[in-house]
Amino acid sequence: MPEADRDTGSATRSRFLTMVRQTQARFSGDTRESELRANDAPTLRERASALWRRWSSLIAPYLEPVTGLGWLALAVGVSATVFGLIFGWREVIVAGLAALALLAIAVLFVLGRTQYRIELDLAYTRVVVGERALGRIEIHAASNRSLPPAAIEVPVGDAVATFDLPRMAPGDVHEDIFAIPTRRRAVLQVGPVRSVRADPLGLLRRQVRWTDPVELFVHPKTVHLDATSVGLIRDLEGISSRELTDSDISFHALREYAPGDDRRYIHWKSTARTGKLMVRQFEQTKRSILALGLSTNAHDYVDPEEFEVSISVLGSLGLQAIRDEMNVSVVTSKTPVSTIHPKRMLDALSRLDYGSRHANFLQLAAKIGREHTDASLIVLHAGTGVSADDIRRAKLLLPPQARAVVVQANPEAGVSIRELGGAQLLVIDEVESLPRLLRAVSEA
Repeated sequence: MPEADRDTGSATRSRFLTMVRQTQARFSGDTRESELRANDAPTLRERASALWRRWSSLIAPYLEPVTGLGWLALAVGVSATVFGLIFGWREVIVAGLAALALLAIAVLFVLGRTQYRIELDLAYTRVVVGERALGRIEIHAASNRSLPPAAIEVPVGDAVATFDLPRMAPGDVHEDIFAIPTRRRAVLQVGPVRSVRADPLGLLRRQVRWTDPVELFVHPKTVHLDATSVGLIRDLEGISSRELTDSDISFHALREYAPGDDRRYIHWKSTARTGKLMVRQFEQTKRSILALGLSTNAHDYVDPEEFEVSISVLGSLGLQAIRDEMNVSVVTSKTPVSTIHPKRMLDALSRLDYGSRHANFLQLAAKIGREHTDASLIVLHAGTGVSADDIRRAKLLLPPQARAVVVQANPEAGVSIRELGGAQLLVIDEVESLPRLLRAVSEA
């Protein structure tokens, strides 16, 4: 073969292979072929994907009202009509056309614009477990023509409250009041309020959102602790330290007067006896620091009721400490809880839930031991899933100067107090028993 023919064949084969690689790169988006794509041009697959997303965003709002039954009617209508025409089955054609006709009639039920002005109002956005939360919706007809009957839906958590809205003339106002049961501690999302128009067969269902959702905090049940029952968490004088100061409460010793000393602290009897000016010296006292720890590990509780009792007890102690203006910190296995304001603390407690992957009782104790080395009193809360050995080991992980108390929730048992491994174990059956339990601790 001549040399020129071989060169021409090699060039043609090279151009063909280059074209194949370019085509593969456009479809696969292979970055290794980036040198074949000028200015990093999008591949054919990327362009097709972008085009599909654009069309989907335009079409989706129009297809959203179609329910599952509506899609089934559409599929049956189209397939029955096509197969009936192909095989000449008149009965099948009639069935398919009937399904499509029902779908077309359903469209007439959801067509049209509805103009409302709806207000959602909750009497209280914070309630305690067991209290009934009241809500109100006020609907104004904001159209110049009569509005057909519709259904108004108000989602409350996982449930939905439905109200039948009658035909409304221009300027009419309709009001509905509803009650929200609060059987358990939670944060419920109330709303958004939406109007619903649907056909009798449920083929199409058109929803229009009119308000923003509102959060309803269901706080844990807490009890008030009076002055006779809070000896566990109250320390009026604070704890003394080894640091010396010229003015405080805890007297330490006498020393000779030095220029600049406050004359109010001159001890005149000692001055008269020694012939030299003597002043008092004190040990600096520090305010008590309370650390409340709550295990949110599911294995530390036998049933959910124990977890609820533990949260209620912690909330009661935390509220009393905040009222007494103590330095208090609330730590859980997963996240810290704000104690800036009682409402902030209770809001955070309303959101708490436990899980098997959260830090367990011992890990919580180790966390408090690292982060709260200056705590004077540490109260840990858990359920009957925590053993006596766990409590002994937890005490070793806490700061040595801190008084350690473990509150164990056990709805099946009574109230009891005992010493365990250097810690004080308090067993409680319900939060209502907390004042009596604290009085027993103060008297012990």
